[in-house]
Amino acid sequence: MTGPVTSPLTGLGVSLPLVAAPMAGGPTTPALVIAAGRAGALGFLAGGYLAPDVLAGRIAAVREAGLPFGVNLFAPNPVPADPAGFRRYASAIQGEASRYGVDLSGASPVEDDDHWRGKIDVLLASPVPVVTFTFGIPGRDVIEALRGVGTITGQTVTSAAEARQAADAGLDLLAVQSAAAGGHSGTLTPSRPAAAVPLPELVAGVRAVTGLPLLAAGGIATPAAVAAVLQAGASAAVAGTALLLADEAGTSAVYRAALAAAQERRPAGPPPGPATVVTRAFTGRPARGLANLFTARYSAVAPSGYPALHHLTRPIRAAAAAAGDPDRVNLWAGTGYQHAAAQPAAQILAALASGL
Repeated sequence: MTGPVTSPLTGLGVSLPLVAAPMAGGPTTPALVIAAGRAGALGFLAGGYLAPDVLAGRIAAVREAGLPFGVNLFAPNPVPADPAGFRRYASAIQGEASRYGVDLSGASPVEDDDHWRGKIDVLLASPVPVVTFTFGIPGRDVIEALRGVGTITGQTVTSAAEARQAADAGLDLLAVQSAAAGGHSGTLTPSRPAAAVPLPELVAGVRAVTGLPLLAAGGIATPAAVAAVLQAGASAAVAGTALLLADEAGTSAVYRAALAAAQERRPAGPPPGPATVVTRAFTGRPARGLANLFTARYSAVAPSGYPALHHLTRPIRAAAAAAGDPDRVNLWAGTGYQHAAAQPAAQILAALASGL
């Protein structure tokens, strides 16, 4: 399917074809969303892992700035953990847990839905301009309810086949995510990691099957990368990793230090080994981050199981972050991590748009 491409971002008053990605777990703050909006881009709050009341508070904080913005949610698409595999993994990582006084011997799988219904209720009671979904495609009742309060809806997809599914479900736009992206893959089939297709090629492939507006995500860290995806048919480029060191980001101290150290180790030229890896070790769902001791030891043995493994490793990660230990923390980062800069978000976004 082909046809004229229109962008809902234009109607929202967004002047730059750039989106500040929703980065759950801390990096995305209301301040970062506001800074992106003031720079002419569209900022997204990350609703993942937040309780409904916390999400409502962050929406209120951004709304006060009077700028367009979006919210991203993890839509339910559980990967139930096999109980025996879960117990074996808990035993395997007990040594890491014991460093911080954490006992995993009695742990059992937690299979929650990240407060899904409560967050939808928040977004219906306090509508925002755009809501996007990751991990799963919501039901038509949710899509229609959000449309009824004036919200544009979108879906993260990692292939043309997923794009067709999302279009058929009635969503308004697609966030096309390549395997180069940092953090969790938004694939609808986490047992089969997304193929390593260059983002412009992936965008062109999705553009061939749908006329929906496309946002392009994954490895967007240079002006050339932005220009390439717009040329391929995207309405906007999505920057995530490039903003991890932004002044307004909530990236933790240990996370910032690990990114800076990785940049110093690999300033130029082909790296001697993988700087980022796709791993299930921390959450039971494929996600790209900086390689560290935990990914090296456990990527090969970690079972599928989201959100069960996320909850299992969470106390280890929290304790390690508090101790300044980068080897036992999930350091989500895309392949463009070397371009992350410790600057105001507006300066980072202006640099990304400088080639347009």
